[in-house]
Amino acid sequence: MQNASDPSGLGSKLIAPMNDILDKHKGSLMPLLGGGGTAAHAALSNDDTVRKVATFCYPLLPGLVRLAVKEPMFVNFVLNNRERVLATLVSKAA
Repeated sequence: MQNASDPSGLGSKLIAPMNDILDKHKGSLMPLLGGGGTAAHAALSNDDTVRKVATFCYPLLPGLVRLAVKEPMFVNFVLNNRERVLATLVSKAA
C-alpha cells in the first residue's frame, strides 16, 4: 500500500540509494549536522540544514536515479523523510 502523500512510491525507490550514501559518507555528513546524535537531531529540525544534506547527497546518487529524479524533488523527499535520515545516521553512529 502506498502512502497518500507519495502516490508514485518514490520514497520506497529513493530510500535505498539514500541509505547507501549515508553509509558511505557518514563521516562527511555528521560534521554538517553538528557531530553527535543529539546535535544531528537538532540540525535535522532545521530546514536549511536538511537542504544542505540533500544538496550534498544528490550528486552522489546513481546517474540513472538523477536522470529520473531532479534535485528539487530529491530535496523535497529528504525534507519529508528527515526522520528516516536521522534514524539511519544515528544507527550507523552506534
